Amino acid sequence: MHPNDPRLRSFIDVKPESVFPIQNLPYGVFSTASDPSPRVGVAIGEYVLDLAALQNAKLLDLPDGVFAQSSINAFMALGPQTWSTTRARISALLRHDNAELRDDAALRARALVPMSDAKLHLPLRVEGFTDFYSSKEHATNVGTMFRDKSNPLLPNWLHIPIGYNGRASTVVVSGTRIHRPRGQLKPPSAELPSFGPCKRLDFELEIGVVVGQASAMGTMLTEQQAEAMIFGFTLLNDWSARDIQQWEYVPLGPFQAKAFATSISPWIVTREALEPFRVQGPAQDPVPLPYLQQHGAYNYDMALEVSLRTPAMNAPARISATNFKYMYWSSVQQLVHHASSGCAMSVGDLLGSGTVSGPEKDQLGSLLELSWNGAEPLQLPGGEVRSFLEDGDSLVLRGWCQADGYRVGFGEVEGTILAAAN
Repeated sequence: MHPNDPRLRSFIDVKPESVFPIQNLPYGVFSTASDPSPRVGVAIGEYVLDLAALQNAKLLDLPDGVFAQSSINAFMALGPQTWSTTRARISALLRHDNAELRDDAALRARALVPMSDAKLHLPLRVEGFTDFYSSKEHATNVGTMFRDKSNPLLPNWLHIPIGYNGRASTVVVSGTRIHRPRGQLKPPSAELPSFGPCKRLDFELEIGVVVGQASAMGTMLTEQQAEAMIFGFTLLNDWSARDIQQWEYVPLGPFQAKAFATSISPWIVTREALEPFRVQGPAQDPVPLPYLQQHGAYNYDMALEVSLRTPAMNAPARISATNFKYMYWSSVQQLVHHASSGCAMSVGDLLGSGTVSGPEKDQLGSLLELSWNGAEPLQLPGGEVRSFLEDGDSLVLRGWCQADGYRVGFGEVEGTILAAAN
């Protein structure tokens, strides 16, 4: 049976609402109090399956130590065929009718770690981070607010997946607290800029694309090559300082407004696990140039939601619910374009999709849009309002694909805002 087969069942009890059924098996890096060495595992129900322990028990045929590492980069470097065969083998070991792991009590005790006992780490060593701007709805909203209501998209937007190179050094795992950034600020009413804490701190709901294979400098990628290079996907929150960005982005685009923090979920869902959820993206008009034209379906029917909890709230409130299928430029097109100049791609590169916004008011992927740049503050339970994030606010992003009887998801990416550091 294929690892995506909906009939598959694990000997581990997986609740129907879990986003980690046997059909998912996302990769992450974890440690425990009893064994603080980070190693690679997969999520199954409410457990982490220790792949280093399985390899030590000779149940996985891979190069020695590939999972006894603090990132999945070494495993990704082995290539798509190894990714597929390894996932199939892990799936087989977890099946309800396979005795190899199920009936080995000692190995189960070593290899199955309760999620509550696991400390989750950044799952990959990020070699480079590029953030795109690929939601037509988001780009239109931003253009309407700041540029031209009658012509909100810049002339190049419908021809190029717009992006900029961000900072790999400040990509952090879910749960990392985020200090409010400082920077140069110049509101329209001020004659000169000043330096201080950001006053318009925002989130951006995104999906991160994890590149698992390298490409050579000076070469281009075909559609098929780019697809094969994608190892998987992760939730991504590209925190944004809107007031810093407003002053600095002309003429070269975002810099310090985005460099201070990018949060990702601890689990990377493989491209293969998302295969059943592929859908065609929006029609592209005008037709892209030949190198960007795609013949496959590279968007995903993936539900995404954002919840906000202020210090005064007893429970978080959902503020946005949208879907990744709305993205105008696909992940494959982004990767093809990134390499088209001859830019070398590396194992561990991370591409941000750009803010995921849908066509409706409650489907917007940033506070900039939800509050319309502060003109329409967001109403929260209990009477509080938010135009932008305040110190102590906690934000959670979740995402999953729904199948008949199970869902494949990412867990969550959470971040809490701290006051600017001294």
